[in-house]
Amino acid sequence: MWTRGISGGVLLLVGIVWIGQGLNLIGGSFMSGQVLWLGMGCLCLLAGLVFLVWAWSIRRARPL
Repeated sequence: MWTRGISGGVLLLVGIVWIGQGLNLIGGSFMSGQVLWLGMGCLCLLAGLVFLVWAWSIRRARPL
């Protein structure tokens, strides 16, 4: 359960950075301004959200 949460958080952060680089908001890299990294960032962001929701729903479903 906690591994899904950590994985989701990492994917979410990586996705945000890659989206920023793809949109050329974060410069100084070969990834800056490239549409490929915008798409990859969106996929990572989506996967991170799925993992976080999955971890949250499992935690919520288990009784204490």
